[in-house]
Amino acid sequence: MENKDLVWDLETFRKRQRAKELILAVENQLCVFSNSVEQLYTAYDIFFPKEESRKLVILPNPYAPHDTFHGIPASAVKSTGIFLVGGHNEASPAADLQMMIPISREKRKFRRVPLGVGLKLINGKRTAETPFLPVLMKGDLREFNQNTPCVHLHSLHLEQVKMLSELELRSIKDVVTERLTLLAKPA
Repeated sequence: MENKDLVWDLETFRKRQRAKELILAVENQLCVFSNSVEQLYTAYDIFFPKEESRKLVILPNPYAPHDTFHGIPASAVKSTGIFLVGGHNEASPAADLQMMIPISREKRKFRRVPLGVGLKLINGKRTAETPFLPVLMKGDLREFNQNTPCVHLHSLHLEQVKMLSELELRSIKDVVTERLTLLAKPA
């Protein structure tokens, strides 16, 4: 059975190469959630198959079934309105990842900050028990404007996951947090 949540379309991107570079910069650093099968993939590879022109395919690691978490309801994954964009380095748009954090919902204004700073701002408003746990879903790779590919972040709310044990929930929290910390470290 094919999981349609793991095949993303890049047809409409004006800056397709920059979008590819950005998504590859977060490969295996941000976990991917599949709504249709209620699974979270923490180990995966991203491919751009030649026969599927302008598509991106996420392939979970078949040799690491322990890196796939099952039984996570879609209701536990919420849209944030927060985006990741590449830095100002034109040669490598994925270098210096930055966050676009909404300032005001009404005017659609954003504050652009380095990823590490953004994470500190967000987690400063949360408790240690409920940290910001960003995940990706189909449709999250998009264009912020004509020249800026971005990745929209969803947030995983583990307190809403009732089917998993405390050990499984702690494992999810640990892996998402650990990878996010590595992603936020300056190169």
